[in-house]
Parts: sequence; structure tokens; C-alpha cells
Amino acid sequence: MKTKFIFLFFVIFITGCASTYKHSELQLPTAKLDPSKGILISVPEDGWYGNTQYRYSGKMVANAIRAAFAKNASIADVINSCHGDECLKTIDSTKYGYYVKPTILHWEERATEWSGKPDRIEIQVAIYDTDNKKEFANSSYTGKSKWLTFGGDHPQDLLPEPTNHYVNSLYQ
Repeated sequence: MKTKFIFLFFVIFITGCASTYKHSELQLPTAKLDPSKGILISVPEDGWYGNTQYRYSGKMVANAIRAAFAKNASIADVINSCHGDECLKTIDSTKYGYYVKPTILHWEERATEWSGKPDRIEIQVAIYDTDNKKEFANSSYTGKSKWLTFGGDHPQDLLPEPTNHYVNSLYQ
């Protein structure tokens, strides 16, 4: 009986120590991305949960996406001066072959260590070919923080792992 209790405690402890992620393809990429083409990323609007706006969350998302693309593309830049579909019309397609439009669908920061409620994110990433202005790929991913955070975890800490995984899959 004691062995079962220890095993159960160990399983609960291990599962509480890992963040979880889910990925959904809304439009599968038509081909792999060309690493010789530059990437231009717009900054999404900041995330909200209830009445709380999470300032700079849009910039954090754009920077996480830039960091992931920078490992694969010749150029990966973030543009602050325009947002959304308007950017696609003005992009220099000789410098940037792809335009990335992220959207924060959900951004929730919780005091997980006290409440047991995890931080959550949901990010949608639409990629456009700048030559023909058509959507190349569209995907979303969610992240949920681990239960045992010991303080200091935030929604932005959930960005690198699913972002890197998604971006790498676009090239390989």
C-alpha cells in the first residue's frame, strides 16, 4: 500500500512539473519555407483576460516568433509601424519573402502557486507569401503552465517551446 502511495505521489509530482502544449493546423503549409527569404513579423495587439490588459504581451509574442525564425531565415525582423493585413500591402517583397501575422487569442496570468490555476496562452500565426499576397500557412498553439511553478512563471514563459517547434516544422 505504501508503495502505491509513493508511486501515485511521484506521478502527480512529475505531471505538475511540466507545461503542456497543443498545436492545431488551420491551413497546412503548401511547401517548406525558403530559408534564403526574409521574414517580416508584425506586432499583435496586446492580450486581454477579463478586464486586464497585459501590456507589452504583443511585443513579447512578436519577439518570440522573431527569435524562432532567426534560427532558420536569412532575415527576421519585427515591424512596429503597422499591424495586420495593412502590412502585407506595403512590404518590400525583394527583402521579405514572407509576412508573419501573429494574433493573441488568449493570454491569462494566474497566481498558479497559490490558486492552482495555470497560466494560459493561445497564439495564432498566419504566414503570407509577399509575392502573391496569399496565405501560405495558418496555425495556432496553446500552452498551459505547470502546476508546480514555485512562483515567477508568466504566460510569456510558455512562448518559446511551441513557437520554436512550429517554426522549425515549417523549414524541415
